[in-house]
Amino acid sequence: QVQLVESGGGLVQPGGSLRLSCAASGFTFRKYAMSWVRQAPGKGLEWVSRMNDGYGATYYAESVRGRFTISRDNARNTVFLQMNRLKPKDTAHYYCNTRDTLGNGYWGQGTQVTVSS
Repeated sequence: QVQLVESGGGLVQPGGSLRLSCAASGFTFRKYAMSWVRQAPGKGLEWVSRMNDGYGATYYAESVRGRFTISRDNARNTVFLQMNRLKPKDTAHYYCNTRDTLGNGYWGQGTQVTVSS
């Protein structure tokens, strides 16, 4: 079955960096777009970034464009989110996500990112 396992979160000071990873299994990873979505405390889900299948096009929310970079390693079935110049408003639980050809969405358990001095 599809499994997504995020890691790499933690506590970082404003202006710092973190690199999130999402290890995928149970599907042909290279054929699927992968996304990162976050949820700040007390708020709804916010889409952050997406990378199309293969080594395809990348897309970013305006709030993170220029600071975050999504990438993937299809040989390792892993998608990454490099987060630079972090701000307190980036504090959230970060999830990776994919959707199959039937439109079913799959989520990992997420990883917490806290940006605070």
